[in-house]
Amino acid sequence: MEIDNVRTIQEREEMVRKQIISRNIKDERVTQALLKIPRHVFVPEFYRKYAYNDTPLVIGEGQTISQPYIVALMSELLEIQPTDRILEIGTGSGYQTAVCAELGKEVYTIERIEELAQKAEEVLESLEYRNIHFFVGDGSRGIPEYAPFDKIIVTAYANEIYPVWVEELKEGGIIVLPLGGDFRQTLVRGRKQKGSLKIEKHGSVVFVPLIEDIL
Repeated sequence: MEIDNVRTIQEREEMVRKQIISRNIKDERVTQALLKIPRHVFVPEFYRKYAYNDTPLVIGEGQTISQPYIVALMSELLEIQPTDRILEIGTGSGYQTAVCAELGKEVYTIERIEELAQKAEEVLESLEYRNIHFFVGDGSRGIPEYAPFDKIIVTAYANEIYPVWVEELKEGGIIVLPLGGDFRQTLVRGRKQKGSLKIEKHGSVVFVPLIEDIL
């Protein structure tokens, strides 16, 4: 299967120019990652013609792939360094996972819906990523056996920042997530200082909810 062609490369370049750089995303490592990663392979075939549009897309199981700008914004807010170990809560399509893998050293990604996790793993392995570790489970519990992490990104909204996430974040580390309730949330960045988070707000967003285990 041909992953990329002249058309998709041009669409990706236009996406980065019109949706990312023009909206004040300044981290060149982030824009280069978005230029490189073939976003269209992360969405169902029916939606691939819309893959580079400025919109989220349905990926099945009641989940979505975030619009490119939001992926870029969250990635920039994380300030990912090449030596970073990153925890991603919510693998989803795997697109944000790929961006993190381009920017950091190791990505540990956990997805509650097994079917999505399998699809994402297949796509990411086809793109020859070797620094991603996949888990299926309740992301609200983190992955304590691999903590601590330099950065944590949550790709579904939560009603609170779970204490376990703070525990698994290194001192000086950053967590980025949509925080709030149904219909609209606030994108927040927390930087861990002396064991607690210093919170910044970065605008309103709309995400699907984090799915937890029902005990």
